[in-house]
Amino acid sequence: MIVFCYLLPLVAVAQSQPPSTERATRLFTRWDKNRDSRLAPSELPDNARRNFQRVDGNQDGFISLNEHVSFLTKNRDSSQPRRKRRELAGITIRRNIPYAETDNPRQTLDLFLPRKRNAHHPLPVILWIHGGAWRGGSKASGGDRISSFVRTGQYAGASIGYRLSDEARWPAQIHDCKAAIRWIRANASTYQLDGNKIAVYGSSAGGHLSAMLGVSENHPLLEGKLGNHTDQASRVTCVIDFFGPTSFLKMDERPGKIVHNAPDSPESQLVGAPIQRVPEKSRQASPLTHVGPDDAPHLIVHGTHDQLVPFHQSTIYHAALRRAGIASTLITIQEGGHGVRGSVLDERIARFLGHYLYRRDTVIKDEVLDIDSLRRKR
Repeated sequence: MIVFCYLLPLVAVAQSQPPSTERATRLFTRWDKNRDSRLAPSELPDNARRNFQRVDGNQDGFISLNEHVSFLTKNRDSSQPRRKRRELAGITIRRNIPYAETDNPRQTLDLFLPRKRNAHHPLPVILWIHGGAWRGGSKASGGDRISSFVRTGQYAGASIGYRLSDEARWPAQIHDCKAAIRWIRANASTYQLDGNKIAVYGSSAGGHLSAMLGVSENHPLLEGKLGNHTDQASRVTCVIDFFGPTSFLKMDERPGKIVHNAPDSPESQLVGAPIQRVPEKSRQASPLTHVGPDDAPHLIVHGTHDQLVPFHQSTIYHAALRRAGIASTLITIQEGGHGVRGSVLDERIARFLGHYLYRRDTVIKDEVLDIDSLRRKR
């Protein structure tokens, strides 16, 4: 059965013949019970659900047809583990470090340290926050997103987990993120990190949390009291926000595949009620609400055809940051959907990080890129 391609270990899969695109599409249609052209965890067979995060490539909390077909039809041969090893070559990883002094596996981080440093001083930190609609995803995606920067020897990296909305409602998620930053700052000397230079980087729900970190320092309801390092600051140096929601109450002003005002939307599940019924909490959970003159610089990336988080969310946030006098750069991906990424964007991220973490005189400006330009090979 095709379903076994979701279930078997990699070795077993490598020995089987991947199904055709047609067969994989038929399976997707059979599983897509509500006919919304995406698979939620609840629609998968019980045994297939365990690999949901591996199939959900952009970590948006759903499996698209492209992700499903790609996962089932690609030849997952023995070269994949070798590619993974090359990706992490030269990096030491300290996994599952508890940052909140609990035994909750969601409240842990993975630390990525270059074995060869290009600098003789403590390294700035790039902290990855995963997406998944605040109800899925994991810190396991961090290695793929930050390893290329760590491998240069100029940065250390961290990938953090946080409690999901089925376990805890807002503001638990931002409390977790801030506790992780305070842990990094408190333990900076142990790992030769520069606790005063922390960039946060996330996509979708992770982009939202990254933006929140950039605009909510010292907010009395958002700091939390988790962990042993509440004496440390939770400020961040700069923010990289890939298509994150910024104003919950305005999301349905630009219709897409999700009705965000619905009781079962990711945003409503996050705050614990339909967002329009709890406007005060919805505004508290929206980065746009907190923009002020002391916020961190932002790099924002968003596709104009994003059907999950409307492009409008980034344009209004970018404008608000600019009005407040905050350095903000918006990279627009013309015809790009949810999950845009690529080596071209990594180049822009490298410039942004160099400018704000190393004070390099690099040019960072608003751009409009065509989606085809992101498909250039690395």
